Amino acid sequence: MIIEKKIYFISDLHFGAKALKDNREREMLFADWLRSIRKDAAMLFLMGDFFDFWFEYKKVVPKGFVRSLGVLADLCDQGIPVHFFTGNHDIWAFDYLSEEIGMQIHTDSETLELMGKKFFLSHGDDLGKKDFGYQLIKNFFHNKLAQWAFAKIHPDLSFRLAHHWSKKSRLSYKDGDKGFHGEEKEEQVVFAKQLLKKEHFDFIVFGHRHILLDLTLESDCRLIILGDWIRKFTYGVFDGKQFVLESISNEKLKEFRISI
Repeated sequence: MIIEKKIYFISDLHFGAKALKDNREREMLFADWLRSIRKDAAMLFLMGDFFDFWFEYKKVVPKGFVRSLGVLADLCDQGIPVHFFTGNHDIWAFDYLSEEIGMQIHTDSETLELMGKKFFLSHGDDLGKKDFGYQLIKNFFHNKLAQWAFAKIHPDLSFRLAHHWSKKSRLSYKDGDKGFHGEEKEEQVVFAKQLLKKEHFDFIVFGHRHILLDLTLESDCRLIILGDWIRKFTYGVFDGKQFVLESISNEKLKEFRISI
């Protein structure tokens, strides 16, 4: 029996988020999902904000996440490439995930040819943003001196500060992302349209916005926004011909005692 290989995409799991009360159940569900795709996965792309906060000290990494990281390490050991795109919540991923788990870390947007199609891949948190304050903060987080200084803070305090900041994010609100803003107001859509004026892509794939979007742009390019693993429990699947957005069934969510 020939098994047709597929490429999987998933984003915005926010494991460890203090604003959420079902982190353990969601992680168990994710580990179960990883085991289910192992038989036909050609690649797996984690498109950012896998963790709600992540910082690697020289000899220490955050507590938890052993279920998901263990299965991800198993996938890598089996020769299935796992690509980890850093998001705005897990921007401080350095070398632990690559050296110990085996994932390939991407700290910026990437252009890749996958199964004969051209993809533009990014978490998408700062693409097309005109918010100067946000850009200033992100540049600060990328600054080596700032990273060195943060590493000198005791983890108990640094993680408390980070989680306090995170609880003020969209995860805290019942309506979450407040939905699709329309093509002219969605920064990722505006960015994608500008990008296509310079270069053709078959697929542009983003996370970050926590919305589901499958939008055909000019030149038959499809813009995909992957949703999340908080309220929507969605992911993308590409088999070389079709890109589809799928979701975990309500029966499976109930099995893991997750309410949506």
